[in-house]
Amino acid sequence: MAVDDVDYDEDQELVRAREGELGDDQSDEEDNGLEAAHTTKEKKREQNTIFKSWVTKKVDASFTKEINDAMKTTDDEVLSIRGLLAKQEGTNIIKDPREYQMELFERAKQENIIAVLDTGSGKTLIAVLLLRHILDQELENRAAGKAPRIAFFLVDSVTLVFQQFNVLETNLDHKVDRFCGAMKTDLWSKQVWDKHFATNMVLVCTAEVLAQCLMHSFIKMEQINLLIFDEAHHAKKNHAYARIMRDYYITQPDPTKSPKIFGMTASPVDSKESVEWAAMDLEDLLKCKIATTADLSLLQKSVSRPTEEICLYPSIPPPFETQLYQRLHRDFGDVPAFGKMFTDAKMASSHLGRWCSDMFWSFALTDEEERKLEGRQQKAYHADKNSQSMKVFDAQIERLREAAKIVQEHDFGSPKLSPDDLSPKVLSFASWLLLYFERPTDARCIVFVERRQTARLLQLIFQHLGGPHLRPGVLVGAGSTSIIGNIDVSFHQQVMTMIKFRKGELNCLFSTSIGEEGLDIPDCNLVIRFDLYKTMIQYVQSRGRARHRNSKYIHMVETGNYHHQNLCREVRHAEAIMRQFCEALPEDRLLHGNDFDNGFTSSNSTNLVHTVNSTGAKLTHGTSMSVLSHFVSSLSRSNEPPEQPQFIMTRQADKYVCEVKLPENCPIPGALGIPCRKKALAKQSAAFEACVLLRKGKYLDENLLPIYVKQLPAMRNALLALNSKKSNMYNMRLKPSIWETTRGSVPTQLFLTIIDLPMGLDRPHQPLGLLTRECLPEFPEFPLHLNDGKVSIVKVIPLKFSFHSTQELLEHLTSFTLRIYKDLFNKTFENEQANMSYWLAPIVSADNAFPEIYQYPENLIDKTTLKVVFENDEYTWSPEMDNSFLANRFLVDRWDGGRRFFSVKVTNKLTALDAVPPDTVKSKRKNVRNILDYTISLWSKSRQRATWNENQPVIEASQVLHRRNMLAEPENREVALKTKCYVCPQPLKISALPPTVATIGLVFPAIIYRLDSYMTALDATKLVNIRIGAALALEAMTKDSDNSEEHSEEKVNFQRGMGSNYERLEFMGDCFLKMGTTIALFGLHPESDEFDFHVHRMVLICNANLFKTAKKLKIQEYIRSQAFSRRTWYPEGLKLIEGKGAKNASDQVMKHSLGDKTVADVCEALIGAAFMEYNIPGVWNPELWENAIKAVTALVDDDNHRMQKWEDYVAAYVIPAYQTDQSTASQRDLAEKVAKEHPYKFNYPRLLRSAFLHPSYPYTWEKLPSYQRLEFLGDALLDMTCITHLFYRFPGKDPQWLTEHKMAMVSNKFLGAVCVKIGFHRHLRFNHAQIECQVREYAIEIQEAERESKGARDYWTTVKAPPKCLPDIVESYVGALFIDSNFNYGEVQRFFDTHIAWFFEDMSIYDTFANNHPTTQLHHLLAIDMGCTDYRLLSDEIAILTGGPPKVIAGLMIHNKVVAEGVASSGKNAKVKASLNALELIQGLAPFEFRAKFGCGCRQNANVEDEKWPSATNGDLKTNGVNGANGETAIAGVMIEQMGTAV
Repeated sequence: MAVDDVDYDEDQELVRAREGELGDDQSDEEDNGLEAAHTTKEKKREQNTIFKSWVTKKVDASFTKEINDAMKTTDDEVLSIRGLLAKQEGTNIIKDPREYQMELFERAKQENIIAVLDTGSGKTLIAVLLLRHILDQELENRAAGKAPRIAFFLVDSVTLVFQQFNVLETNLDHKVDRFCGAMKTDLWSKQVWDKHFATNMVLVCTAEVLAQCLMHSFIKMEQINLLIFDEAHHAKKNHAYARIMRDYYITQPDPTKSPKIFGMTASPVDSKESVEWAAMDLEDLLKCKIATTADLSLLQKSVSRPTEEICLYPSIPPPFETQLYQRLHRDFGDVPAFGKMFTDAKMASSHLGRWCSDMFWSFALTDEEERKLEGRQQKAYHADKNSQSMKVFDAQIERLREAAKIVQEHDFGSPKLSPDDLSPKVLSFASWLLLYFERPTDARCIVFVERRQTARLLQLIFQHLGGPHLRPGVLVGAGSTSIIGNIDVSFHQQVMTMIKFRKGELNCLFSTSIGEEGLDIPDCNLVIRFDLYKTMIQYVQSRGRARHRNSKYIHMVETGNYHHQNLCREVRHAEAIMRQFCEALPEDRLLHGNDFDNGFTSSNSTNLVHTVNSTGAKLTHGTSMSVLSHFVSSLSRSNEPPEQPQFIMTRQADKYVCEVKLPENCPIPGALGIPCRKKALAKQSAAFEACVLLRKGKYLDENLLPIYVKQLPAMRNALLALNSKKSNMYNMRLKPSIWETTRGSVPTQLFLTIIDLPMGLDRPHQPLGLLTRECLPEFPEFPLHLNDGKVSIVKVIPLKFSFHSTQELLEHLTSFTLRIYKDLFNKTFENEQANMSYWLAPIVSADNAFPEIYQYPENLIDKTTLKVVFENDEYTWSPEMDNSFLANRFLVDRWDGGRRFFSVKVTNKLTALDAVPPDTVKSKRKNVRNILDYTISLWSKSRQRATWNENQPVIEASQVLHRRNMLAEPENREVALKTKCYVCPQPLKISALPPTVATIGLVFPAIIYRLDSYMTALDATKLVNIRIGAALALEAMTKDSDNSEEHSEEKVNFQRGMGSNYERLEFMGDCFLKMGTTIALFGLHPESDEFDFHVHRMVLICNANLFKTAKKLKIQEYIRSQAFSRRTWYPEGLKLIEGKGAKNASDQVMKHSLGDKTVADVCEALIGAAFMEYNIPGVWNPELWENAIKAVTALVDDDNHRMQKWEDYVAAYVIPAYQTDQSTASQRDLAEKVAKEHPYKFNYPRLLRSAFLHPSYPYTWEKLPSYQRLEFLGDALLDMTCITHLFYRFPGKDPQWLTEHKMAMVSNKFLGAVCVKIGFHRHLRFNHAQIECQVREYAIEIQEAERESKGARDYWTTVKAPPKCLPDIVESYVGALFIDSNFNYGEVQRFFDTHIAWFFEDMSIYDTFANNHPTTQLHHLLAIDMGCTDYRLLSDEIAILTGGPPKVIAGLMIHNKVVAEGVASSGKNAKVKASLNALELIQGLAPFEFRAKFGCGCRQNANVEDEKWPSATNGDLKTNGVNGANGETAIAGVMIEQMGTAV
């Protein structure tokens, strides 16, 4: 897959994680004092230490500024909530504290107080002053050796967490952090919390977060120095504020260790209860005194108060039915899903007017809302299928769609300021609003409404009627799920709205109660209560928003509505009482809260407490519900919705008894609570009893956390990759097993194998016979490279018929074979027929032989030649010998076995004492006087003792070259060697071997070496129980250099003449291995999720597992890593009597050096060979893949893959119930539509639907899993089609080229385009607000690109990356197609041929696809252009300072110094950013400038001309220098060891 826009194949990325960070060259000792490393491992450890140190300094010193600067220039829309707030200019609120603020601050230093001040009067400033004071004390206490304590700023909503954190971070110079439940804090362990407590002085969090920490005893009250309660009036009943005080503060055994309390509120009461009693309850619960400024006039001078006016509007008419309402109600009034919509639409007619009543339907039945309604209907149907038939359900869905279509086609028009369209209330409201915004103005306005849809409708009205100067927006609560209409917002949208309001991009907000309390909203000129408040505190807080000078606060009161009039009087009266209460507070009043138990004592049977003595964790009735829920959720499987306890309530007299039932996999079945007067208390009691039982059974730990944690697969972080540089010495088999197993007896039956070269050799030859005790396998033809550079093909024909061998024939064969060794190769072996591995024999010319003659193989043997050789050891020259006898003979130097000649003729022009002609091969000896002297190879003393006939003739001859490795092309110097010479016959041995036999005998070593290699490779295939041909078997087992797997590098220690190496087959085998294990896991583990699949597959296919299996099978011994050797081609079993090596009495043991990864790669190559041997392109037959399946099973050696044939995959798959359940009309309709887009009709429509369900789509809506599992399957299947397509089309391309071009075919960028081209994007179902927008925008862009491309097939490369869900559903569809067709891979191939192949008919247009990746460009720049070999691209996770989830920082290290970095949410993207920054830094530098700037000396230490460097197509940089440190780039070789003695 592509490196810029694609998910890498995740298995490969996990497996190769450690292979991508290799740096070879040494660097000088660094300034940081670290001693220079002397080994690669030490060097990498040193670099890791330097990088970690750099990251720490970066975070602590300058990272905050850089991130903040980046956010200043970043579009608000793409920032996180934390980032949005951080981007705004921090407000330093400690400038000039007012007198009343200092007064309350001084009070707060002395005692616990609740500051009661109006909204906007600076309560937060007092909190910041108090925090500074407490933190200064804390530093003193820590310096004195006291235990550290921490301050908590508690708020009531998530949005306030971010807002108040931003304030504190700006105004405090201590470490501050923020937490809320959305961060999944309830799942954090004590170790995580301890880290946060240790590194921060202040934590801003929702009260529930602290309550959970106290409950689990992650922190205790004595570890807290200050508790600040924002909007303290919430502290009542079972609110988290109240629980913290009741359960943990009041029960603190040592009050002197309790933290200081500071509360803030605009009013101590938020309901219609008595102000006095509410204030007393609040004081008692928070253990505080209510305090306000002693002189309210000072406060009024500091905080502007608005002018309050009442807007009387005419009485609104009763609800009525509009024409649209009547039509919808007539046709769909009986649809239960529309019930609330009809009620709300009718209410809107009265409250807002006709236009609003109709417009309500426009956002109640949008496409998105229609989909949600269908989902809820499906959920209801699947929850109780017995209540209605499928036909009824389908009809209901169809009616929903009809209603939506009516609304979508309705013409709503634009509203007008007339009673026909708008209600009297809206018209009166408009008169006020439009007066403020009739001209350009900086005024701000907030309109408070009760309901969310009211806010939305009013916004729509004034978008039409507000004029050019009114810019309306909506501010409603975040996190709620809107039942009707898409008017729910995220926290991010809420914060964005406030920021736009502050900037003036919006100047009128229609807000629900969310805008009343806490949020930092700018001072407003106009606040209108479109819907009146319900309590005094709502009135006080909403009025507090009108803080601008000359601001107005409008109460909208209906004429004649006495409830409205009384409400206005009541809230003002309640405020007056509250003010009087505050002003009447005595300075020295004593609180009586310590004696007040508020009804929550241990004597109350419904509020028992269970405390864990060892930790202090406390379980109460109020907390038991969350503890039990957390425990039950820990039992859920990852691919299932979390389970919840089931509460069953029964009535006993006037009380309730609750029984809690727990899921089947829970260690206890449930528990029974005690009788209680309220249902809520009864549920808490049952949960409490269940938690006590779980604690007694030790299923809850000492912190009341479940002992069951979701078990991630054990091998998820295992080091499953292998270092390609790590190598070991292994025994290497030189010979196939057939020789060893058949030796030891004198045979009576022999098999003949004919060896011939039909294209001829340098000289005339006759075929050679190889006689064996067993029939040899079939061999492919292979080339020999002759001395003149020409190629001749070796043809090997094993005859299937044996023949009887007589003793005489066997003696002749043995004599002939040993003579070959003696005369041609100067080796004398003992004559032991039983120890012979094979025999050689001359074959009569086979030119006229017919196949039928092969039935009588003994007739093919040249018995005449055998007899001549048997009877004549040699011919010796004598003066009587006729000169014609000397022509065309094979001559051997008696004293120098390396000198052999083919005679041409006797020349009469020269005599033995003539000088050596100049065109003769040069002699090894100096001072050669004449031709006779040239012929004699004796040393000078022996020469003097010998006597020679000076009248002997001179023979023109051709000297045999010493070249033995005929499998490799001759080097230029070998082709240019002279062979012509002149010799005398007397000193030479005239061999009895005919020249035609000698000619083929001289190339026999290369031939038998290749045949031995073929048969050794075939022996390896038997280890894994597969049957493949010799050609592919040998290719799979051949490693021809130390770095065979590094395709673009110069080969290190290249072994010439070995043929094709394993790399292409390994590439193919890797793909089949991935596909086979994927199919197996998919069938065997229906309960696993995508992550589990990836990890399980990684464990199966990783190099570590393959290496382990290979070692167990001893596959490493069969690998061919050595080219032809003149020392090892001889047969084993015979004792060498004379010749080089005869003194080495013991058998030799050959060893070779292999990297661990090489051994694993060969395993994959064997799988690839098993696949390629039988596969037929374009034809899928499962029987042809059986050998490949067997190879996978043998090599992964795991219970997750025991398949032997394709049918075993099918048998392992148990069809899940969801697939076969009755399908709905919608699902069947999907199958019909998709069949038009791809010509395949699904048998299981529910399976097809699953392929289009995004993970955000609720499981309960259709009881179907998301597409993730099918995507995992489809990814492997598509990989297989793409790779086989390239493999067969481009047989000469190496794996690097194949990988780079495969990236284009399986990239997210391409598959996203395919998704849109087919039309699959229209079927995607999701429940995520942004996906619809992203898909729509991408579809428009890619379709436009296709139109403008004018037929160009790579148009998809010109657009941005698609939303990931689009390529995902292409892969999931392929997975579903495969399953539905009963594992028919042919259907997958047809999908590829139909939709993918067309784009890649011309692969050349994608040549630069992978190379465009920034990391690849950087690698090329550093390694090739600059010649640097000491660089690494590293990454590490950091806690981002400006909020959001942790980030990853990547850095480019050159010679142990980080020179460029990048930050992103993932390691891959961080490395891309770092690469881009590095390119900007380095590009344009001349090499000498680069060396000077970065202290690089690699160029001087390497032979630049000989260096070749790899590309970094996997996104990670690695260097593999030829001159690696301390020889890290090991030169694999062959080491010969004597048994017991090293040579």
